[in-house]
Amino acid sequence: MNGIKEFINFIISRRMEILTLIGEHIGLTLISVVLAILVGVPLGILITRKEKLATPILGIANVVQAIPSLALLGFLIPVLGIGSKPAVIMVFLYSLLPILKNTYTGIKNINSDMKEAAKAMGMTRREMLVMVELPLALPVIMAGVRISAVTAVGLMTIAAFVGAGGLGYMVFSGVQTVNNYMILAGAIPACILALLMDFIISKIEYAVTPRGISKNKKSSRKTLKNKKVYKFAAVILVIALILGGFKVFSGNKKKIVVGSKNYNEQLILGNMLATLIEENSDIKVERKMNLGGSSVTFSAFRAKELDMYVEYTGTALVNIMKEPAINDADEAYNKVKRYFSQEYNGELLKPLGFNNTYTLAVRKDTAEKYNLENFSDLAKVSNDLILGSTIEFLNREDGYLGLKKAYNMNFKDTKALDGGLRYSSINSDKAQVTDAFYTDGLLKAFDLKVLKDDKNFFPPYYAFPVIRKDTLKKYPEIEGIVNKLAGKLDEDTMRELNYKVDKLNQEPRKVAEDFLREQNLIKN
Repeated sequence: MNGIKEFINFIISRRMEILTLIGEHIGLTLISVVLAILVGVPLGILITRKEKLATPILGIANVVQAIPSLALLGFLIPVLGIGSKPAVIMVFLYSLLPILKNTYTGIKNINSDMKEAAKAMGMTRREMLVMVELPLALPVIMAGVRISAVTAVGLMTIAAFVGAGGLGYMVFSGVQTVNNYMILAGAIPACILALLMDFIISKIEYAVTPRGISKNKKSSRKTLKNKKVYKFAAVILVIALILGGFKVFSGNKKKIVVGSKNYNEQLILGNMLATLIEENSDIKVERKMNLGGSSVTFSAFRAKELDMYVEYTGTALVNIMKEPAINDADEAYNKVKRYFSQEYNGELLKPLGFNNTYTLAVRKDTAEKYNLENFSDLAKVSNDLILGSTIEFLNREDGYLGLKKAYNMNFKDTKALDGGLRYSSINSDKAQVTDAFYTDGLLKAFDLKVLKDDKNFFPPYYAFPVIRKDTLKKYPEIEGIVNKLAGKLDEDTMRELNYKVDKLNQEPRKVAEDFLREQNLIKN
């Protein structure tokens, strides 16, 4: 009962945010499905007329359906950037196959006698299509639309991965913070939307299906009554499409766009930059928070979809520049500064003050059992342990790939987990070791022991804001405003701010703004 009450209180406290996300989710989903209908139905009709095109077109649609959704988004980001456009195109492509295939199947399976009768009556091909084939195939076509619509609601949760909003924002944030209430606050409305979408389309299907085909027999009075419902549903549909279309295609060039990666420290820092600029200037800021990992966020910056975000020296050196790690903090910063300036028209502002380097952590009982104090101790018993870490860490040279060589670590198994799930895994002993950032609030929340990197393998990861030079040229006051944060955040301070989000379930934006007020950087 306490859990239910806490969940209800959580919903009430975040109700406006949840309602906004629901509205975004509906609009984006409807646009995707309507696009799939507008393309899928005519294309399905075309391949019934041009049989030679049927196999290649259906084959291509099947191949697209088989591509993992995150991989498809990865392909779309360099072309379309981040935000609503890649999310809509991704869901549109996945929604296309059921509509295309059902249109083709529905028309092809019409009784040949019906077609011959229509020809005998002197109907043209167009008249046959409109008066015979489409009405008879409509139940099958609508079944494809229903499948696409329900699937699209679930798929659109991935939109949060590229900053498009929607209920996936709640789900991903909940996973990152190991907050089940937040996960449910995103998942339950998504499930309800899917059921509602299926119900509404079933009613539309009944309304448009010729009475001679429909299996349901209802009185004319009830049919007239239902027409009002359908008109109301149509109005809601149009409003959602307009709002969704505005979100997808609108763009205010007078704004600057501040983004962040997909974990809480980045959400705090991204909101800190955005609020600091808003409160100390008349510049309008668009927030693109909780994007995918480092590669997605950097790709968005490179594609000019982001004007500003917070990066780390170690990530820039190893992941972006493909250079070996540099342990001297000043040398690393200056090298990254020159590179961003020359290659990506980016300007590094002053470092924020903390070093969020990688580390490895274990439960305290595991540390006691194996007498673990540092990485070298861990390497000796790694054959008996399972590493549960982020996918990114497992595939980085400044992560597990290099760590294996430096310390001769060979774990019994490695499990790729997302964000907060790796903490849940170590807490339940499904894994015994996890990667972590030195300032992770969940280290404190789960009371883990941080092991010492005794060979200094991990390079420094000092955080710094990076901004596009053309943006800085347009708004030169930003440099002075943001540099007020320089040196204000040490490791203990950043870990405490992360803890407030990770464990105390405070909103990243609130934590960021409270800190800025404490530092007298914005007005109370």
